[in-house]
Amino acid sequence: MKFLIIVQDLRVSGTSEGIVSRSFLSKLRINYPDSIIDVLYLKHNYSDDQLHLLPINSIETHVLNLKIPLFTKWANKVFWRLFNVSLAVSHIHKVYGSYIAKVDHQKYDHIFIRSAGIDHETILGAKDLPILKKAIVNFHDPYPLFWYAGSKCTLTGLELFKLKNMYKVITQAKSCVSSANFLSEDMQYLYGSRKKIYTLPHQYSESVFDLSDTSTVLKKNNKVTISYHGAIMFGRNVDNLLDAYQELVNDNILYKENTEFVLRLKGMENKRLVEKFSKSKNIVVLDTLNFSNSCYEQKYEADILIILENGPLFCNILVGKAPFLAALKKPILSISPERSEMRRIITDYQYIASSNDKEEIKRKLENLIINRLSSNEFVYPFGDYFSDKKFKESLDKILSESNNSK
Repeated sequence: MKFLIIVQDLRVSGTSEGIVSRSFLSKLRINYPDSIIDVLYLKHNYSDDQLHLLPINSIETHVLNLKIPLFTKWANKVFWRLFNVSLAVSHIHKVYGSYIAKVDHQKYDHIFIRSAGIDHETILGAKDLPILKKAIVNFHDPYPLFWYAGSKCTLTGLELFKLKNMYKVITQAKSCVSSANFLSEDMQYLYGSRKKIYTLPHQYSESVFDLSDTSTVLKKNNKVTISYHGAIMFGRNVDNLLDAYQELVNDNILYKENTEFVLRLKGMENKRLVEKFSKSKNIVVLDTLNFSNSCYEQKYEADILIILENGPLFCNILVGKAPFLAALKKPILSISPERSEMRRIITDYQYIASSNDKEEIKRKLENLIINRLSSNEFVYPFGDYFSDKKFKESLDKILSESNNSK
């Protein structure tokens, strides 16, 4: 078989999409070892992406010039207000489309179009191009932003313009997939798709990363280290978790002397949280690390790993770190809303707590701490959900049914 993968992000650090897109290529090679895998990489900026680590046959890389022409900028100020159409957004899509249109798509058996961030430029850049009839479009997040859980975006004419554009893409594509069951269901309903939107979970493969850099790792100072690495955004609730942990520390000298909570945060919350917990020696708030150092800390220094899902009411995406944390075989605690993807895939509910229920968080965190104080055995909170076998079963089904539906 011959695969073409169109990607927007293959960075080795600073982005969950880069990690899962690299891992997707690795798992594709593992499960189809004799296939041809070509990659078209369309990215915003120059970066060292260690592309030599990817198990592919060829890669064509382009750094796109996305600067909006001055005339388009001025015209857009009036145009989008009158017609609810963004000339600036359309220009960016045309830039992407100009590279995608050059692909000889007829020579491939299967084509995947993956995107990054919240704007889905690679997907929308393929709109109205013949390649879409052979393409499997991959959603990693809802689109447009108004439908993203925790978003503060309002429903405007411009958001509806984006919705109409994506509707055309979904209609024209051979097939669509997302990384989460809930997201697939929601997108199917939102766009009224007559074709099934499949689920293909994120993957993690260590083989496509150079993890030799451990220069900024923080060594653990207590018997049990609780660790969260990530962003605080889209309604993710870290305060209830930290308040619950602080109460445990205050109430029991065993936890105060033998545990610590280390947060590596990306976003605007660092300063506030540092100030809020400045008197607590057990809570350490630090800046993020590159992936190599972050991986080492979570793999070798941490004992309990934290997932924060979007909220407050629902989370229909699969957080990109889930397959990575699953590979570490350590206890996790997912802080989740009532309707969430984690609740569908975590096999043991000792590893999940409601984001708005501090007492439940406190009870389940304490249970994990007690267990970890006495045992370091491997655990499998996700069962075999992220196994190679499950990935191949899902992908085989998507490829087979997509071809039959043409």
